[in-house]
Amino acid sequence: MAGLSAMEKKLAEYKCNTNEAIHLKLVRFQEDLEDDSMTFHPEFSHQVFGDDEVAFGYKGLKILLYYIAGNLSTLFRIDYSSKVNENFDCVEADDIENKIREIIPPGFNRSIDDFACLLEKDVNFKPFGILLHTYSVHNREAGEDITYQIYKADMTCPGFREYHERLQTFLMWFIETASFIDVDDERWNYFLVFEKYNKDGATLFATVGYMTVYNYYVYPDKTRPRVSQMLILPPFQGEGHGAQLLETVHRYYMLSPTVLDITAEDPSENYVKLRDFVLVKLCQDLPCFSPEKLKQGFSQEMVTEAQQKLKVNKKKQREIAKMRRCLRPEELTNQLNQIDLNLQHKQLDETFQQLVSDYRRVLERLAQV
Repeated sequence: MAGLSAMEKKLAEYKCNTNEAIHLKLVRFQEDLEDDSMTFHPEFSHQVFGDDEVAFGYKGLKILLYYIAGNLSTLFRIDYSSKVNENFDCVEADDIENKIREIIPPGFNRSIDDFACLLEKDVNFKPFGILLHTYSVHNREAGEDITYQIYKADMTCPGFREYHERLQTFLMWFIETASFIDVDDERWNYFLVFEKYNKDGATLFATVGYMTVYNYYVYPDKTRPRVSQMLILPPFQGEGHGAQLLETVHRYYMLSPTVLDITAEDPSENYVKLRDFVLVKLCQDLPCFSPEKLKQGFSQEMVTEAQQKLKVNKKKQREIAKMRRCLRPEELTNQLNQIDLNLQHKQLDETFQQLVSDYRRVLERLAQV
């Protein structure tokens, strides 16, 4: 295979990994603007820049997307050291400007100075909706407990629609198959997590994460809330906020007599692990899961109480059950016949060991609560 031509090698220098080029930041103080340690990067950018997650035409590319921590007012600017059009003919650089503008709402700032001026206005920002839960997390670095609050909001809250438009842009960078929802559908509920902090003697709020839940109708008089999207922003991950949020949402719906059960839309493996932890934690409050009852072994009574009181959705059957629903009888037989018995045993053992490991992790985490 012939080597690359001199021109191809030169053009290759103008390819940038967009996950590295995008610089995200949540800004609270003036000095945060120059603090590179506060920058974080996307996990995914293929939904904006294509499967290869590459932008062509720039050297030293930096795509700045800074957000004021509370109201999420946005700075968007593109910096680079050189652009392909400046040095080559018949080659066009990617239109990064329009790609980003497709997902961020209008009204963003381009000037860092103008953006910095908006920091003073963030003192007026207050969380939307009704307060559901307050909790604290000990911060070892600061040597103090930090307070967090979870609110339930909807589109009737003044200013929430515009705030949500800015908030949902994070989905494109951190959820692999994310999509924006129809906010005009009144069956959506929004649950928001905020950190309370002090700035010059005033109490301010920083956005931590959120969850969207869609309320499906179940004949004749019930609803089935389905968790659609859940995101804790990277600076706050690993601190237990996801568990606090999911438990708060479960407790909110558990109290409603019209809720049949609570489900999740295409849950990720990490979400399933989190849900297992939260549900086991909630089960500890049920009489059927008392230490005395647990010593007697698992029972149908436990299943019934968990489903009725915690609104737990019945778990779907595993792969063979799925195949029974999706395949014709002859197709199912052929599929099962193709699976070697020894391989089945090996896969079953691997699945069992993984399940044991997952539940051991849940128990260890419960012991730390």
